[in-house]
Amino acid sequence: MKKGKIYPVGFRRKRIGKTHYGKRLKILVSDKPRLVIRKSLKNMQANIVAYDSNGDKVLSSANSRELEKFGWKLDKVNLPSAYLVGFLLGKRAKKNGIKNAVLDLGLNRPVKGGRFYAALSGALDAGLDIPHNPKILPSKERTAGDHIVKYALKLKNNENAFKNQFNNYISNDIDPEKII
Repeated sequence: MKKGKIYPVGFRRKRIGKTHYGKRLKILVSDKPRLVIRKSLKNMQANIVAYDSNGDKVLSSANSRELEKFGWKLDKVNLPSAYLVGFLLGKRAKKNGIKNAVLDLGLNRPVKGGRFYAALSGALDAGLDIPHNPKILPSKERTAGDHIVKYALKLKNNENAFKNQFNNYISNDIDPEKII
């Protein structure tokens, strides 16, 4: 516990773990729109956001729940759906005249080949120019869902484990071995 009369209290968003102001300042100095990718337990969201003195403005947005409109019946937070969210966002951003952006993961940990970089890969394939290292992007097989099919084939021998893992697929009449 701090002793003394004067104790400087940090910014609220830093205290509660929502904003890293050093990283935010570096991104904002570039004066480019940001590709902001966020995930929850059931959904994934990607936005193109521009800085404004009155508050950030969302220029384009895509959410994994919107994939249902296009016939997507699989999970909303796996790697293929993250790729599709990025691709959908990239197409909408190009339609709105946005050509480039800077990746902003916030306080999320960057994992090579993970969902955040799958969304980045989708945005790149849609035609956005975003600086990145090509080594961090997932392979085309993973963005297509090949790893899910391999895991389903591996679990096929254990019926109980297969039903527990792929319950959403089975309830939607989707064979996880044939999703590619």
